[in-house]
Amino acid sequence: MEFLLGGVAVFLLLNLAVGLVRVVRGPADSDRMLAALLFGTTTVAVLLVLAALMAQPALRDVALLFVLLATLLSIAFVGLPGGDPGAHR
Repeated sequence: MEFLLGGVAVFLLLNLAVGLVRVVRGPADSDRMLAALLFGTTTVAVLLVLAALMAQPALRDVALLFVLLATLLSIAFVGLPGGDPGAHR
């Protein structure tokens, strides 16, 4: 089981490396933003796998913190729902 969890963690880290290419080469800002959200989601997955692998429940709390930060990041990118972006001028 430990070998499987280690393999999953390595796969997820490789997924992050491939996503970094999209951040650098992304043709649009939305592509870069989606890659940043991928980083947040994958980081949470890596932390949860490592929490199970190393029996460190504190890593689950750190994963929860990353979920909250990713949520704030996505809200900041799109703006608040129902808001008029031109109203701040």
